[in-house]
Amino acid sequence: MSYELTEEQILFRNEVRKLAKEKIAPRAAEIDAEGKFPEDMYELLCKNKLMGVAFPEEYGGGGAEFLTFIIGMEELAKVCMSSGMIAGVQELACTPLIIAGTSEQKKKYLPKLASGEWLGSFCLTEPEAGSDALSMRTKAELKNGVYVINGGKCFISNADQAKFFTVFAKTDPDKGVKGISTFLVEKSFRGISIGKHEEKMGCKGMGACEVILEDCEVPVENRLGQEGQGLIIALQTLDRTRPLVGVAGVGVAQAALDYAVEYAKRRIQFNKPIASFQGIQFKLADIAMEVEAARQLVYFAAATIDKMDKEKAWGKGRKLQLEISKLGAMAKCFATDMAMRNTVEAAKVLGGYGYMKDYPMERFIRDTRLLQIVEGTNEIQRMVIAEGLFA
Repeated sequence: MSYELTEEQILFRNEVRKLAKEKIAPRAAEIDAEGKFPEDMYELLCKNKLMGVAFPEEYGGGGAEFLTFIIGMEELAKVCMSSGMIAGVQELACTPLIIAGTSEQKKKYLPKLASGEWLGSFCLTEPEAGSDALSMRTKAELKNGVYVINGGKCFISNADQAKFFTVFAKTDPDKGVKGISTFLVEKSFRGISIGKHEEKMGCKGMGACEVILEDCEVPVENRLGQEGQGLIIALQTLDRTRPLVGVAGVGVAQAALDYAVEYAKRRIQFNKPIASFQGIQFKLADIAMEVEAARQLVYFAAATIDKMDKEKAWGKGRKLQLEISKLGAMAKCFATDMAMRNTVEAAKVLGGYGYMKDYPMERFIRDTRLLQIVEGTNEIQRMVIAEGLFA
Protein backbone atom coordinates (compact mmCIF):
# COMPACT_ATOMS: atom_id res chain seq x y z
CA MET A 1 0.00 0.00 0.00
CA SER A 2 1.14 3.56 -0.74
CA TYR A 3 -0.21 6.95 0.27
CA GLU A 4 -0.01 10.52 -0.90
CA LEU A 5 -0.97 13.63 1.02
CA THR A 6 -3.97 15.43 -0.40
CA GLU A 7 -4.14 19.16 -1.04
CA GLU A 8 -6.46 19.46 1.95
CA GLN A 9 -3.98 17.67 4.20
CA ILE A 10 -1.11 19.90 3.06
CA LEU A 11 -3.25 22.99 3.67
CA PHE A 12 -4.22 21.70 7.12
CA ARG A 13 -0.56 21.06 7.95
CA ASN A 14 0.39 24.58 6.93
CA GLU A 15 -2.41 26.12 8.96
CA VAL A 16 -1.53 24.16 12.10
CA ARG A 17 2.17 24.92 11.57
CA LYS A 18 1.44 28.65 11.41
CA LEU A 19 -0.77 28.51 14.50
CA ALA A 20 1.82 26.49 16.42
CA LYS A 21 4.69 28.78 15.49
CA GLU A 22 2.87 32.04 16.22
CA LYS A 23 0.72 31.15 19.24
CA ILE A 24 2.07 28.03 20.94
CA ALA A 25 5.86 28.14 20.52
CA PRO A 26 6.27 31.40 22.51
CA ARG A 27 4.62 29.72 25.52
CA ALA A 28 6.42 26.36 25.42
CA ALA A 29 9.32 27.10 27.78
CA GLU A 30 7.00 28.84 30.25
CA ILE A 31 4.58 25.90 30.27
CA ASP A 32 7.48 23.58 31.03
CA ALA A 33 8.76 25.83 33.82
CA GLU A 34 5.34 26.31 35.43
CA GLY A 35 4.37 22.65 35.31
CA LYS A 36 0.69 23.54 35.05
CA PHE A 37 -2.03 22.65 32.58
CA PRO A 38 -1.96 25.38 29.90
CA GLU A 39 -5.55 26.63 29.92
CA ASP A 40 -4.79 29.20 27.24
CA MET A 41 -3.41 26.57 24.87
CA TYR A 42 -6.38 24.33 25.56
CA GLU A 43 -8.73 27.17 24.65
CA LEU A 44 -6.68 27.85 21.51
CA LEU A 45 -7.00 24.23 20.38
CA CYS A 46 -10.75 24.27 21.02
CA LYS A 47 -11.19 27.57 19.17
CA ASN A 48 -9.37 26.17 16.15
CA LYS A 49 -11.34 22.88 16.23
CA LEU A 50 -8.28 20.72 16.85
CA MET A 51 -9.76 18.60 19.66
CA GLY A 52 -11.90 16.35 17.45
CA VAL A 53 -10.26 16.49 14.04
CA ALA A 54 -10.82 12.79 13.30
CA PHE A 55 -14.09 12.38 15.23
CA PRO A 56 -17.17 11.54 13.13
CA GLU A 57 -18.90 14.59 11.68
CA GLU A 58 -22.32 13.37 12.77
CA TYR A 59 -21.20 13.80 16.40
CA GLY A 60 -19.59 17.20 16.01
CA GLY A 61 -16.12 16.13 14.91
CA GLY A 62 -14.09 17.20 11.92
CA GLY A 63 -14.63 13.93 10.06
CA ALA A 64 -11.03 13.97 8.83
CA GLU A 65 -8.88 10.93 8.20
CA PHE A 66 -6.62 9.76 11.00
CA LEU A 67 -3.59 10.64 8.86
CA THR A 68 -4.78 14.25 8.80
CA PHE A 69 -4.87 14.33 12.59
CA ILE A 70 -1.41 12.74 12.69
CA ILE A 71 -0.06 15.51 10.45
CA GLY A 72 -1.46 18.16 12.78
CA MET A 73 -0.11 16.39 15.87
CA GLU A 74 3.39 16.49 14.42
CA GLU A 75 3.22 20.27 14.09
CA LEU A 76 1.94 20.72 17.64
CA ALA A 77 4.54 18.40 19.18
CA LYS A 78 7.25 20.18 17.23
CA VAL A 79 6.74 23.34 19.29
CA CYS A 80 5.25 22.11 22.58
CA MET A 81 4.74 18.51 23.61
CA SER A 82 2.39 19.41 26.47
CA SER A 83 0.06 21.38 24.20
CA GLY A 84 0.07 18.71 21.52
CA MET A 85 -0.74 16.00 24.01
CA ILE A 86 -3.95 17.77 25.03
CA ALA A 87 -5.39 16.80 21.64
CA GLY A 88 -3.55 13.47 21.58
CA VAL A 89 -4.93 12.29 24.92
CA GLN A 90 -8.42 13.35 23.83
CA GLU A 91 -8.13 11.03 20.83
CA LEU A 92 -6.93 8.18 23.06
CA ALA A 93 -9.70 8.64 25.63
CA CYS A 94 -12.45 8.80 23.01
CA THR A 95 -11.33 6.05 20.62
CA PRO A 96 -12.95 3.27 22.72
CA LEU A 97 -16.25 5.14 22.50
CA ILE A 98 -15.86 5.69 18.76
CA ILE A 99 -15.10 2.04 17.99
CA ALA A 100 -17.41 0.31 20.48
CA GLY A 101 -20.06 2.78 21.61
CA THR A 102 -23.76 2.63 20.85
CA SER A 103 -25.37 5.47 18.91
CA GLU A 104 -26.95 6.65 22.18
CA GLN A 105 -23.59 6.72 23.96
CA LYS A 106 -21.97 8.59 21.10
CA LYS A 107 -24.78 11.14 20.89
CA LYS A 108 -24.52 11.76 24.61
CA TYR A 109 -20.75 12.22 24.91
CA LEU A 110 -18.96 12.79 21.61
CA PRO A 111 -20.27 16.30 20.82
CA LYS A 112 -18.92 17.61 24.15
CA LEU A 113 -15.62 15.81 23.62
CA ALA A 114 -15.26 16.79 19.96
CA SER A 115 -15.67 20.48 20.78
CA GLY A 116 -13.33 20.26 23.73
CA GLU A 117 -16.05 21.31 26.17
CA TRP A 118 -15.13 18.12 28.02
CA LEU A 119 -11.67 16.61 28.30
CA GLY A 120 -11.30 12.84 28.53
CA SER A 121 -8.88 10.41 30.15
CA PHE A 122 -7.99 6.80 29.36
CA CYS A 123 -7.84 4.83 32.61
CA LEU A 124 -6.08 1.50 32.17
CA THR A 125 -2.78 1.58 34.09
CA GLU A 126 -2.60 0.62 37.77
CA PRO A 127 0.28 0.37 40.27
CA GLU A 128 0.34 -3.42 39.84
CA ALA A 129 -0.86 -3.48 36.25
CA GLY A 130 1.27 -1.53 33.82
CA SER A 131 2.33 -3.67 30.87
CA ASP A 132 0.46 -6.59 32.45
CA ALA A 133 -3.15 -5.45 32.17
CA LEU A 134 -4.47 -8.75 33.46
CA SER A 135 -3.04 -7.91 36.88
CA MET A 136 -5.48 -5.03 37.34
CA ARG A 137 -7.27 -5.02 40.68
CA THR A 138 -10.05 -2.55 39.90
CA LYS A 139 -13.36 -4.41 40.04
CA ALA A 140 -16.89 -3.64 38.89
CA GLU A 141 -19.83 -5.46 40.47
CA LEU A 142 -23.40 -5.26 39.23
CA LYS A 143 -25.61 -4.36 42.21
CA ASN A 144 -29.24 -3.29 42.08
CA GLY A 145 -29.03 -2.29 38.42
CA VAL A 146 -25.78 -0.29 38.61
CA TYR A 147 -22.11 -1.18 38.43
CA VAL A 148 -20.17 -0.39 41.59
CA ILE A 149 -16.49 0.14 40.81
CA ASN A 150 -13.68 -0.02 43.35
CA GLY A 151 -9.99 0.39 42.67
CA GLY A 152 -7.41 2.89 41.55
CA LYS A 153 -5.57 3.93 38.41
CA CYS A 154 -2.21 5.69 38.19
CA PHE A 155 -0.23 7.88 35.76
CA ILE A 156 -3.49 8.90 34.07
CA SER A 157 -2.89 11.73 31.61
CA ASN A 158 -4.97 14.90 32.07
CA ALA A 159 -7.12 13.20 34.72
CA ASP A 160 -7.11 16.35 36.84
CA GLN A 161 -8.79 18.25 33.98
CA ALA A 162 -11.07 15.51 32.68
CA LYS A 163 -14.84 15.28 32.93
CA PHE A 164 -15.00 11.93 31.08
CA PHE A 165 -13.09 8.77 31.93
CA THR A 166 -12.82 5.54 30.00
CA VAL A 167 -12.31 3.05 32.84
CA PHE A 168 -11.29 -0.60 32.56
CA ALA A 169 -12.25 -2.93 35.39
CA LYS A 170 -12.70 -6.64 36.09
CA THR A 171 -16.31 -7.79 36.05
CA ASP A 172 -15.34 -11.46 36.40
CA PRO A 173 -11.81 -11.98 37.80
CA ASP A 174 -12.02 -15.74 37.19
CA LYS A 175 -12.28 -15.36 33.40
CA GLY A 176 -8.85 -13.87 32.76
CA VAL A 177 -8.74 -11.94 29.47
CA LYS A 178 -12.50 -12.35 29.12
CA GLY A 179 -13.20 -10.90 32.55
CA ILE A 180 -12.36 -7.23 31.85
CA SER A 181 -15.02 -4.68 30.88
CA THR A 182 -15.04 -1.01 29.90
CA PHE A 183 -17.07 1.81 31.44
CA LEU A 184 -17.81 5.43 30.58
CA VAL A 185 -17.52 7.36 33.82
CA GLU A 186 -18.38 11.02 34.32
CA LYS A 187 -16.55 13.21 36.80
CA SER A 188 -19.94 14.01 38.34
CA PHE A 189 -20.55 10.37 39.31
CA ARG A 190 -20.33 9.74 43.02
CA GLY A 191 -17.22 7.86 44.12
CA ILE A 192 -14.62 9.05 41.60
CA SER A 193 -11.86 11.40 42.73
CA ILE A 194 -8.35 12.49 41.79
CA GLY A 195 -5.44 11.51 44.03
CA LYS A 196 -1.74 12.18 43.74
CA HIS A 197 -0.42 14.50 41.04
CA GLU A 198 2.89 13.08 39.86
CA GLU A 199 5.99 15.23 39.38
CA LYS A 200 7.30 14.24 35.96
CA MET A 201 10.64 14.65 34.22
CA GLY A 202 9.10 16.24 31.14
CA CYS A 203 5.85 17.08 29.36
CA LYS A 204 5.05 19.00 32.50
CA GLY A 205 1.97 20.77 31.23
CA MET A 206 0.11 17.45 31.01
CA GLY A 207 -0.91 16.10 34.38
CA ALA A 208 -0.34 12.49 35.40
CA CYS A 209 -2.59 11.57 38.30
CA GLU A 210 -4.14 8.86 40.40
CA VAL A 211 -7.81 8.19 39.73
CA ILE A 212 -9.52 6.74 42.78
CA LEU A 213 -12.78 4.81 42.52
CA GLU A 214 -14.56 4.14 45.82
CA ASP A 215 -18.00 2.60 45.45
CA CYS A 216 -18.31 4.56 42.22
CA GLU A 217 -21.77 3.95 40.80
CA VAL A 218 -21.99 3.67 37.02
CA PRO A 219 -25.30 3.07 35.19
CA VAL A 220 -25.56 -0.13 33.17
CA GLU A 221 -26.04 1.93 30.02
CA ASN A 222 -22.53 3.32 30.55
CA ARG A 223 -20.89 -0.04 30.03
CA LEU A 224 -19.06 0.05 26.70
CA GLY A 225 -19.67 -3.09 24.68
CA GLN A 226 -20.51 -6.37 26.36
CA GLU A 227 -19.10 -7.65 29.61
CA GLY A 228 -15.73 -9.28 28.97
CA GLN A 229 -14.88 -7.22 25.88
CA GLY A 230 -12.76 -4.71 27.76
CA LEU A 231 -9.33 -6.03 26.84
CA ILE A 232 -10.29 -6.29 23.17
CA ILE A 233 -11.48 -2.67 23.24
CA ALA A 234 -8.28 -1.56 24.97
CA LEU A 235 -6.01 -3.36 22.51
CA GLN A 236 -7.91 -2.15 19.44
CA THR A 237 -7.69 1.37 20.84
CA LEU A 238 -3.94 1.15 21.35
CA ASP A 239 -3.43 -0.36 17.90
CA ARG A 240 -5.13 2.70 16.43
CA THR A 241 -3.53 5.38 18.61
CA ARG A 242 0.10 4.29 18.94
CA PRO A 243 1.03 6.19 15.76
CA LEU A 244 0.01 9.32 17.69
CA VAL A 245 2.83 8.72 20.13
CA GLY A 246 5.17 7.96 17.27
CA VAL A 247 4.40 11.20 15.46
CA ALA A 248 4.99 13.18 18.65
CA GLY A 249 8.50 11.69 18.57
CA VAL A 250 8.88 12.73 14.95
CA GLY A 251 7.79 16.26 15.80
CA VAL A 252 10.17 16.79 18.69
CA ALA A 253 13.09 15.18 16.82
CA GLN A 254 12.42 17.49 13.86
CA ALA A 255 12.41 20.46 16.22
CA ALA A 256 15.75 19.40 17.69
CA LEU A 257 17.21 18.95 14.21
CA ASP A 258 15.96 22.34 13.03
CA TYR A 259 17.41 24.08 16.08
CA ALA A 260 20.77 22.31 15.73
CA VAL A 261 21.02 23.22 12.04
CA GLU A 262 20.37 26.91 12.71
CA TYR A 263 22.78 26.91 15.63
CA ALA A 264 25.49 25.29 13.52
CA LYS A 265 25.11 28.05 10.95
CA ARG A 266 25.63 30.77 13.58
CA ARG A 267 28.22 29.21 15.88
CA ILE A 268 31.74 30.30 14.90
CA GLN A 269 34.77 28.21 15.85
CA PHE A 270 38.23 28.40 14.29
CA ASN A 271 36.99 31.42 12.30
CA LYS A 272 34.14 29.64 10.52
CA PRO A 273 30.66 28.26 11.24
CA ILE A 274 30.68 24.78 12.73
CA ALA A 275 28.22 23.86 9.95
CA SER A 276 31.25 23.76 7.67
CA PHE A 277 32.84 20.89 9.63
CA GLN A 278 32.20 17.42 8.24
CA GLY A 279 31.75 15.94 11.71
CA ILE A 280 28.80 18.25 12.34
CA GLN A 281 27.43 17.78 8.83
CA PHE A 282 27.44 14.00 9.09
CA LYS A 283 25.80 14.05 12.54
CA LEU A 284 22.97 16.25 11.27
CA ALA A 285 22.62 14.24 8.06
CA ASP A 286 22.19 11.05 10.10
CA ILE A 287 19.52 12.69 12.25
CA ALA A 288 17.69 13.97 9.17
CA MET A 289 17.62 10.50 7.60
CA GLU A 290 16.22 8.88 10.73
CA VAL A 291 13.59 11.57 11.27
CA GLU A 292 12.31 11.16 7.73
CA ALA A 293 12.32 7.36 7.98
CA ALA A 294 10.27 7.55 11.18
CA ARG A 295 7.87 10.05 9.64
CA GLN A 296 7.19 7.81 6.65
CA LEU A 297 6.61 4.77 8.87
CA VAL A 298 4.17 6.66 11.10
CA TYR A 299 2.32 8.18 8.16
CA PHE A 300 2.08 4.76 6.52
CA ALA A 301 0.63 3.27 9.71
CA ALA A 302 -1.95 6.07 9.90
CA ALA A 303 -2.86 5.66 6.22
CA THR A 304 -3.30 1.91 6.78
CA ILE A 305 -5.68 2.59 9.67
CA ASP A 306 -7.68 4.90 7.40
CA LYS A 307 -7.81 2.18 4.74
CA MET A 308 -9.11 -0.34 7.27
CA ASP A 309 -11.77 2.14 8.38
CA LYS A 310 -12.95 2.69 4.80
CA GLU A 311 -13.07 -1.04 4.14
CA LYS A 312 -14.64 -1.79 7.54
CA ALA A 313 -11.93 -4.38 8.01
CA TRP A 314 -11.56 -4.20 11.81
CA GLY A 315 -12.19 -7.49 13.58
CA LYS A 316 -12.10 -9.52 10.34
CA GLY A 317 -9.53 -12.14 11.14
CA ARG A 318 -6.71 -12.59 13.61
CA LYS A 319 -4.01 -12.38 10.93
CA LEU A 320 -5.17 -8.94 9.78
CA GLN A 321 -5.42 -7.72 13.39
CA LEU A 322 -1.89 -8.90 14.11
CA GLU A 323 -0.63 -7.05 11.03
CA ILE A 324 -2.12 -3.73 12.10
CA SER A 325 -0.93 -4.33 15.68
CA LYS A 326 2.56 -4.96 14.38
CA LEU A 327 2.55 -1.86 12.20
CA GLY A 328 1.30 0.40 14.99
CA ALA A 329 3.91 -1.01 17.37
CA MET A 330 6.66 -0.49 14.79
CA ALA A 331 5.61 3.12 14.23
CA LYS A 332 5.51 3.92 17.94
CA CYS A 333 8.68 2.05 18.89
CA PHE A 334 10.91 3.14 15.99
CA ALA A 335 9.85 6.79 16.06
CA THR A 336 10.19 7.27 19.81
CA ASP A 337 13.50 5.42 20.09
CA MET A 338 14.70 7.53 17.18
CA ALA A 339 13.56 10.70 18.92
CA MET A 340 15.27 9.82 22.20
CA ARG A 341 18.53 9.02 20.44
CA ASN A 342 18.52 12.03 18.16
CA THR A 343 17.42 14.73 20.57
CA VAL A 344 20.55 13.76 22.50
CA GLU A 345 22.67 13.82 19.35
CA ALA A 346 21.26 17.19 18.27
CA ALA A 347 22.01 18.63 21.71
CA LYS A 348 25.66 17.66 21.27
CA VAL A 349 25.90 20.12 18.38
CA LEU A 350 25.34 22.92 20.91
CA GLY A 351 28.14 21.71 23.17
CA GLY A 352 27.67 22.99 26.72
CA TYR A 353 24.72 25.13 25.70
CA GLY A 354 22.77 21.98 24.85
CA TYR A 355 22.76 21.22 28.58
CA MET A 356 21.44 24.61 29.66
CA LYS A 357 17.81 25.56 30.28
CA ASP A 358 18.24 28.77 28.30
CA TYR A 359 18.15 26.53 25.23
CA PRO A 360 15.30 24.14 24.30
CA MET A 361 17.39 20.99 23.78
CA GLU A 362 17.23 19.73 27.35
CA ARG A 363 13.43 20.16 27.30
CA PHE A 364 13.23 18.18 24.06
CA ILE A 365 15.22 15.36 25.69
CA ARG A 366 13.07 15.29 28.83
CA ASP A 367 9.81 15.40 26.88
CA THR A 368 10.90 12.61 24.55
CA ARG A 369 11.63 10.12 27.34
CA LEU A 370 7.92 9.92 28.13
CA LEU A 371 7.12 8.73 24.62
CA GLN A 372 9.09 5.51 25.04
CA ILE A 373 6.86 4.61 27.99
CA VAL A 374 3.26 5.68 27.30
CA GLU A 375 0.74 3.44 25.47
CA GLY A 376 2.95 0.44 26.14
CA THR A 377 6.68 0.56 26.75
CA ASN A 378 8.89 0.01 23.75
CA GLU A 379 9.84 -3.37 25.16
CA ILE A 380 6.17 -4.32 24.93
CA GLN A 381 6.08 -2.96 21.37
CA ARG A 382 8.86 -5.35 20.43
CA MET A 383 6.81 -8.22 21.87
CA VAL A 384 3.82 -7.16 19.75
CA ILE A 385 6.03 -6.96 16.65
CA ALA A 386 7.49 -10.41 17.34
CA GLU A 387 4.00 -11.88 17.78
CA GLY A 388 3.12 -10.60 14.33
CA LEU A 389 6.29 -12.05 12.86
CA PHE A 390 5.71 -15.53 14.25
CA ALA A 391 1.94 -15.71 13.75
